[in-house]
Amino acid sequence: MALEELHTDLHVRYIQSLDKNRDELLYYFTEHLRMNGVYWGLTALALMDRTDALPKREMIEWVMSCWVDQVGGFSPHPGHDPHLHSTLSAIQILATHDSLDLLQKDKIVKYVLSLQDPIRGSFAGDSWGEHASRFTYCAISVLSLLNRLDALEPTREATVGFIEKCRNFDGGFGMVEGAESHAAYVWTCVGALAILDRLDLVDSDTLCWWLCERQLPNGGLNGRPEKLEDVCYSWWAVATLAILGRSHWISGSKLSEFILSAQDPDQGGIADRPDDVADVWHTVFGLAGLSLLGYKGLKEVDPVYCMPREVTDRVIKKKD
Repeated sequence: MALEELHTDLHVRYIQSLDKNRDELLYYFTEHLRMNGVYWGLTALALMDRTDALPKREMIEWVMSCWVDQVGGFSPHPGHDPHLHSTLSAIQILATHDSLDLLQKDKIVKYVLSLQDPIRGSFAGDSWGEHASRFTYCAISVLSLLNRLDALEPTREATVGFIEKCRNFDGGFGMVEGAESHAAYVWTCVGALAILDRLDLVDSDTLCWWLCERQLPNGGLNGRPEKLEDVCYSWWAVATLAILGRSHWISGSKLSEFILSAQDPDQGGIADRPDDVADVWHTVFGLAGLSLLGYKGLKEVDPVYCMPREVTDRVIKKKD
């Protein structure tokens, strides 16, 4: 296989193999990420137009086994506490499989709103109370995918205000107020503002310049200055540029070459950088990055939701 070729069949087999390693300790050490992992794997398959590679019915049954009825959210694995991130992943999985009718939407909305500090405007990930812009994105994305953004109306301005306070002098956004700019948090903040129709708060020229500075000579992107390149920033940075209409500001061809060079040509999957071990996290974000760059044969990804565009177009009711 040529270096510039996407090893689609190998990636499909790699994702299929992830639930078969139950004799390995790592499988059990990662239970707290299982719902997210299923979303990452399914989305990677969806972008390759291969959702049929995993059994739909069994996947949906497992997702619903993680529902915590008394709380109104989804846990990352049966027996774990519910979390906002795993709740978003569960909804994304069900949306991809056109099964949102299984959800108790009112309970989910109540759960999401219970995690907000109405004064600060930020959201916690769970009942333990860690607040961060990534959880605020998760909350807004959940409400949007359920077409229930109206439930945020009483605290909408506080929510927007929190995100605005995470903005820095360089145009970027951090995890919380005063934290350094980081490409992943840039995407969560800009994505949230896009959903809330408040991109007017983004200093697009300064931010996009900062994001372009993340591209290194080998074509890969880092998340902050003086850090190594990493395939996952092919999503966080380029998706933000795409939301703001500036994805052409970086070298797409060099980035594509970097992502493809991080593939495992034997076992499948994509790593953080060439010659490292592949994982499903970097596989989905590598594929999503390639989709943003218009790589032939991949489904179009929605830069705001990291889901196939055809799914978000079907699920989210657009305003007239």
